[in-house]
Amino acid sequence: MTRDLLRDLCAVVAAVLLVVVAVLVGRPLQDTLLVHWPPLLAAWGPHIGPGTPAALLVAAAVVAYGPVLAARLSWRALLATAWGTSTAWMLSLALIDGWQRGIANRLTTRHEYLQVIDRFHDIPATLRDFTQHILLDSPDNWPAHVAGHPPAATLTFVLLDRAGLRGGGWAGIWCITVGATACVAVLVTARALAGEGLARRAAPFLVLSPAAVWMGTSADAYFAAVAAWAVALLALAVTGRSVWWAAGSGLLFGLTCYLSYGLTLFALIGAAVLWLGRRRVRERPALLLAFLAGLVVVPTVFTLVGFDWWEAYRLLVTRYRQGAGGVRPYGYWVWANLACAVLITGLATAAGLRRTAVALIRRHGDAVRLAVLVAAALLALLTADLSGMSKAETERIWLPFAMWLLPSCAFLTHPRAWLAAQAVLALLLNHLLRTGW
Repeated sequence: MTRDLLRDLCAVVAAVLLVVVAVLVGRPLQDTLLVHWPPLLAAWGPHIGPGTPAALLVAAAVVAYGPVLAARLSWRALLATAWGTSTAWMLSLALIDGWQRGIANRLTTRHEYLQVIDRFHDIPATLRDFTQHILLDSPDNWPAHVAGHPPAATLTFVLLDRAGLRGGGWAGIWCITVGATACVAVLVTARALAGEGLARRAAPFLVLSPAAVWMGTSADAYFAAVAAWAVALLALAVTGRSVWWAAGSGLLFGLTCYLSYGLTLFALIGAAVLWLGRRRVRERPALLLAFLAGLVVVPTVFTLVGFDWWEAYRLLVTRYRQGAGGVRPYGYWVWANLACAVLITGLATAAGLRRTAVALIRRHGDAVRLAVLVAAALLALLTADLSGMSKAETERIWLPFAMWLLPSCAFLTHPRAWLAAQAVLALLLNHLLRTGW
């Protein structure tokens, strides 16, 4: 066993111990933690379902052929294959719980967006009145997820309904199909900033992620994809493409901020991209102007309609303290959230993050550029953690950040063994626990 591999295994052991301690410490505190299987919002319930054979088949195929195909396929074919396989992985995992519980009913529960579709019959009027229903003691207060996000999140499902794609089934398929493109966006970014070799090595890990357990079906998977493409377009812009990519990036960054308040922290990842492409930015200042022009579009539209983002966020903080957020102890969740991060990114990522730190110290070639990108995502995640606005349910809430930690696995040797570990973790989580939110 090499010294590097031994150190990787030490990082894995540390990650496992963090999860074990979070489980053991959390069990006696369930009444205040308000989760049934701490640190996850889940319940113990071993089961199999119609998605089990497909999930096993996808996992085996990616472990056996993923690294080889990632190295040999043309770049466009690799992106298409990654998206298709990621979709299949998410869909098969979701179907382990069956069509109704796994997909169709996920976004129709009492906390979810589809509960309020009929209240958006007059969209401009509803947006003007949106902040009046955020607090728990307000009349006709919004369900938790609607109140907890800017209205673009709910408006997405309203527009799907208006387009004829009604009900939880279509909403779930939307989140899976769009959410699966997040891995493609991360690959595009990694190639643009750190080279095609590292991007190809990361591809199987982005596809076969334990995060897929929660990405199918969750609106946060959709948010993750929008945020990821905002970063990807910015990376393309700062590496020589048209300024229109910068404008598109700004547009998506603006939309991201109106999908989730917490995803404003993606500004840290965007800043890392600008720093890595600083030479190009200095040569063409128009890139920044185009980015800013795109960035103001969505905020301007919502503001003109009458929605006040800052006021809504202020009220959300109060609403958070009125509900579970005011009961759940910060002293537990500030570190147990990180155990959730281990479970959604997998043990391979724990080892990959160790190698990311080494790459930052050695500052060698393309590796350090990828390491900077991963480090920015980790910084954003830790900032969200310390804020105290992410106490529990981070296995879902942090999905957008988790996608940017997975490329650290490109630094690992013996990829098939690490991929197998990722697959086994995802399959165990989905078959032993009944996840929910």
